Amino acid sequence: MKAIIVEDEFLAQQELSWMIKQHSSIDIVACFDDGLDVLKFLQHNDVDVIFLDINIPSLDGVLLAQNISKFAHKPQIVFITAWKEHAVQAFELEAFDYILKPYHESRIVSMLHKLEAHGQQQPAAPDASTLRPVAQTVNLMRDERIIVTDINEIYYLEAHEKLTFVYTRREEYVMSVAMSEFCSRLPESQFFRCHRSYCVNLNKIREIEPWFNNTYLLRLRDLDFQVPVSRSKVKAFRQLMRL
Repeated sequence: MKAIIVEDEFLAQQELSWMIKQHSSIDIVACFDDGLDVLKFLQHNDVDVIFLDINIPSLDGVLLAQNISKFAHKPQIVFITAWKEHAVQAFELEAFDYILKPYHESRIVSMLHKLEAHGQQQPAAPDASTLRPVAQTVNLMRDERIIVTDINEIYYLEAHEKLTFVYTRREEYVMSVAMSEFCSRLPESQFFRCHRSYCVNLNKIREIEPWFNNTYLLRLRDLDFQVPVSRSKVKAFRQLMRL
């Protein structure tokens, strides 16, 4: 994997570069201290990862990331910054991670391992005869940190006004986006909006229990909670599940 570092403090730039070289096989191809210089570089060079500070000259890190998000080839962005108030914007830009300064070396190492594991899931130009679905991920927020989560770990979603609660087997995440927006980031073939307030991972359904008014309750693997299917969604659900 090829990466660049965007950091206007020389010592911080050198420290991060050293950690990346010590704890990963990621190749640092360039370092920058100015946002506009990064855009110029990316016009003629592809990279896989950008380690990005927010408080940089000419074009701050958030605006730079917004520009990069429109590229055909979108590198992973890891924010490493002292500005915790931009975590929500980073999530909306689908940043890979958001690390607050001052950070611990263990936090950087953990991020690098996840980054390399994610990169290994993206084979270059695979032969058509061996194509397999690549594991997809979604960014979840906790304590101003971005948790890159495999969508297969998500069991169901629950809407609470303008918030969406995301449930995995052991964790609960609160996302500051509406259910409809969050569902749009998930594959329709796997996640079904079964109720105004619920969206379920079809692969996690263990039992379909008939309920009143010809509707259903869905029992999920590993969880006690039951997800309802609303009357307006019954027909579509039956078609999906071939009932």
